[in-house]
Parts: sequence; structure tokens; C-alpha cells
Amino acid sequence: MREFRVLWSSVALSTAGDRLALVALTLLVYDRTKSPLLAAVVYAVGYLPWVIGGLFLAELADRHPRRSVMVFCDAARAVLVAAMVVPGMPIGALVALLFAATMFAPVFESAKASITPDILQGERYVLGTAVLQTTLLLGQVAGAVGAGVAVAFVGVRPSLAIDAATFVLSGLLIGLGIRARPAAARPETDQPSPLARMVGGFKLVFGDPVLRTLLLFGWLVVFYTIPEGIAAPYAASLGGGPIATGLVLASTVLSTTIAVPLFTRFVRPRQRVNLMGPLAILTCGSLVLIGLRPNLAVSLVVFSLSAAFGVYQVAANTTFVVSVPNERRAQAFGIASMGVIVGQGAAFVVAGAAVQELGKVGSPAAVIAVGGAIGTVVAFALTLRWRHVSPPGGRHAAGRRPGHAPASGSVPLRGSG
Repeated sequence: MREFRVLWSSVALSTAGDRLALVALTLLVYDRTKSPLLAAVVYAVGYLPWVIGGLFLAELADRHPRRSVMVFCDAARAVLVAAMVVPGMPIGALVALLFAATMFAPVFESAKASITPDILQGERYVLGTAVLQTTLLLGQVAGAVGAGVAVAFVGVRPSLAIDAATFVLSGLLIGLGIRARPAAARPETDQPSPLARMVGGFKLVFGDPVLRTLLLFGWLVVFYTIPEGIAAPYAASLGGGPIATGLVLASTVLSTTIAVPLFTRFVRPRQRVNLMGPLAILTCGSLVLIGLRPNLAVSLVVFSLSAAFGVYQVAANTTFVVSVPNERRAQAFGIASMGVIVGQGAAFVVAGAAVQELGKVGSPAAVIAVGGAIGTVVAFALTLRWRHVSPPGGRHAAGRRPGHAPASGSVPLRGSG
């Protein structure tokens, strides 16, 4: 469909450019300060604004036309990123602009996730979601590798200019290529406060034991994306520079771009759900091998395996969106996504602080291995819990009303910084 092709193009543009800018700023800070902690903090700044955006702003995509919300978010991010190109901009100001630009990410992502079922229905929606997820991951790979090359040969400001241009093009595509639709939520004469709406959203998302378990499965991404947050010091511990850092970041998502379409096309819906536990254990457990301090080539293989096993989140993603009532869909998706992004940001800071505190050549490998081990234990406990609460016969509560929490949850495969 024409609308889906437009949506796909906008995702490809903004994801690649956004990842390029985030990685470029992280490399800039690490190059100037040589501090793993500060580099991790900068990388986390691309994630932490999801606290505010996911809790208080994502619902805007329910109360306003979703196409208009997406165009506005792209325009705002284009202006903020363009401001980063101004010569002489101090690092503190760059980080502040990155924080502000990222505030619009959860709103855009919630609107995108909520409008997709309006464009595609049934199994076409599942396949379309897999295509969008694969595109997002490919964009992250291209942005990560491109950032390493750009910083090494061109510089940071051209990378930021490219990022601003991608947002402009994305907004134009959405505004011209996606049909206007009315707001999903009906106007209320007695509008509750933002805090009350947020509390209602949490009750909707956490009101069912099945949903809570699936949500925690999604939040395991906090453990198996630790290599992203300390990619620069890990590459440096192996004698690598900016290009090696880009390769490490690319390896954390590359294999998923292959696994997602295969998993969606050849594994039946119920089997996808049943495989969540074993795959979650493997995606975290494989990182324990990094504790053996392999060389760069072997490390890239391990990171790729971990990313491929993370494909289990596809089942949670698609079921969640169609299970939540349309008028609450964006808010629920924003809350679920916020947990992932905030958790990742916190994990990156903790991992960076641990590497700096240990102060040894092999400390990045040790931190990654410990994070993988903790995630493995949590994944095993969730697998046991899932066997207890999983709906019999694979029946999901897609038709439940707001008074009954849906029986599945969703989070992004990886955070979109």
C-alpha cells in the first residue's frame, strides 16, 4: 500500500540519521574527555527523555490526529538538531539539544505504532510491523557504521546536518503521503489532569498478570544492550578506534535484521509466544561469553548472536498494539516503550561508571558478562512465570475493553535513541 510505503520511508530516514547523530556525539565526548562514564552519560541522554515523553506526551497521539502529531515531531526535531551544527557550540549545549530533540521521539513512535493498524489489518499488520522493525534495525546499523566513518574522516557537524535533513524529509513524506484521520480519542467535557491520565494508563498496562510478565520480558533489553552503552571503551580495550566502535554498535543489531522477517514469516503466532522464554534466556546468556575476553572478531559474533535471539520481542510487540483499545493505544505503547528506554539509559550510566571504577583493560568485558548473567537469571524466572500465566490455547484478549487489561504487552526490539 502507498501509505505503508511512505511510513516505511520515513522510518528509514529518521532512524539512520538519528542514530548517526547520537553515536557521533558520544564519540566526540569520549575523544575529548577519555571518560567512559561521560561517554555513557551522553549516550544515555538519547534515552532518558522518554521518561517525560512516554509518561505525559505519548497520549497526544490519541487526542490529536496522528499524522499531524508525527509531522510536528519531525519538524521540531529538525530545528533542534540543526541548532547543533552552529560553530562553537559547547558540549553541554549539544547534550541539552539532544535531550530536547529526543523528547519528541516517544510521541512520534507512539503515533507511528498506533496508526499502523489503521493502515494494515490482520496478518498484513504483523508482516508490516516486522518490515518496520527490520528497517529500524537496518537504520541503526547504517547510522552506527556511518557515524564511525564520518567522525574518523569528516567530523561531527556534517553528521548532525545529515540528521536534520532526514527529519525534514520524513515530515514531508508523512504530511504528503499518509491520509488524514481524526483523533482516536473522543473529546471529553471534563478533562482529567495529566497526572490522572498517566495513572489510568498505568492501570491499563499493568492490570493483568499476563501483560505484566510480557512487559518484563520486553524490559530484559536493559541487560542485553549494555554493550551499546560502553561500546567506545570496549573497542578501545581491544585496541580499536571510532570505526571499531561503530562495528560493535552495528553488531548489536545487525543479525536481528535477518532474524525478524524469518521469525515472523516461518514461525506460527502461538509458537512465537512459546519461544519467548528460551530465546530471552539465550539473548542474555550468550553475553556471558564476553567474560572470556575474546578479540574483536569473536566479540562481534557474540553480540550478533545475542541480538538475533532478541527477536522474541516481535510476538509481544504486535499483540500488544492490537489488544489495547484504539483510543488508549498510543498512551499504552508510550508507557511500555518508556520503561525500555529509561532502563537502557540507566544501565548505560551504571555500566560506564563500573568500567571507570574498575579501571582495568578487561573491565568493559567483565561488565558486559555480569550484565548478561543477571539478565539470564531474570529471564529464567520470567519463563517459569510465563508458563503459569500464559493463556491456554494461545488465546489473547484482543477484544477486551478498557476495564479489562489486554493479555499481552509490547516494547520496542531495541531503544530508539
